[in-house]
Amino acid sequence: MLKLIFNPHAGNTIEKLLHSRILSTTFLAIVACLLWSTAFVGVKIGLKYTTPLQFAGFRFFLSGIYILPFCGHLLKSIKLIRQHWKEVLRLALFQTFLLYAMFYLGISLVPAAITAIIIGASPLFSAILAHLFLNDDKLSMRKMVSISLGMTGVVIIAVSRGSFSWVEGKEFWGILILIMANMAGSMGNVMVVKYRTGLPPLLLNSAQLMTGGLGLILLSVPFEGLKFGVNEPPYYISLGWLSFMSAAAFSIWFILLRRPGIKVSELNVWKFLIPVFGAVLSWVILANEQPEVIALTGMLLIVLSLIVLNANHIRKKNKLATDEKAPA
Repeated sequence: MLKLIFNPHAGNTIEKLLHSRILSTTFLAIVACLLWSTAFVGVKIGLKYTTPLQFAGFRFFLSGIYILPFCGHLLKSIKLIRQHWKEVLRLALFQTFLLYAMFYLGISLVPAAITAIIIGASPLFSAILAHLFLNDDKLSMRKMVSISLGMTGVVIIAVSRGSFSWVEGKEFWGILILIMANMAGSMGNVMVVKYRTGLPPLLLNSAQLMTGGLGLILLSVPFEGLKFGVNEPPYYISLGWLSFMSAAAFSIWFILLRRPGIKVSELNVWKFLIPVFGAVLSWVILANEQPEVIALTGMLLIVLSLIVLNANHIRKKNKLATDEKAPA
């Protein structure tokens, strides 16, 4: 492992493997969503020991550092980042700084069930922004049906896992903040596709995570103050896992977004799996959590949404396989 990390060609090897069709887009998207689904538990543990913005800042700054050794020669990487600093800064602003600053502010104002619904709606926002900003990624009836089924599934799962009540006052503003967080993250996805430069996806992700994380740490100072000190082991375990998880999941996602033929709107529909994995993990880990019919119904709708989305691809693949088997 150490040999891989300190090998200047390690980044190229890993990136080529992720870019290759050996690992399918479907498999990698599912892996990324599975990783993201573990974040809720980690954040819940970490916030027992520190403040939200500072915790998020250290998490993402460390994530960027984790990736950097896999990006190739350090001096060459720094040179590339300097050449493309505008792209890094722009992406860090939307994909990390605004997204997570507003996310942590929003969840402090809104009930858990509604938060889960709004955050779970990110594929819808990604599809709308892709339709507006990308010429080759327009909304179609198939996409709208798929997203509608997925959103219905997310709502059902969220309602089944928490008491649902309508909100008013400060909670209304919390909803608006969470919607803006979704828009910021979705815009970051669009930027990865729209602004293709000579900066490789792994290095781009490393640089934007470090930049966005540092921004969150600086933002935390006037609002939360600096709180340094020795914490209990669960804090460091959660911080270490969340940093690794973010590094791995975002790197996979950036590379998938750069794959030829991949659409932002279609790739992000796989994020409907995050609440599914989150619910399953809670059933496995937590003693007082058990599967319920209503939650399983929501999961079934999400699976159906993915089948609808990939129906054309499955048909084309089956037709190609049939044609190859047919006698000449």
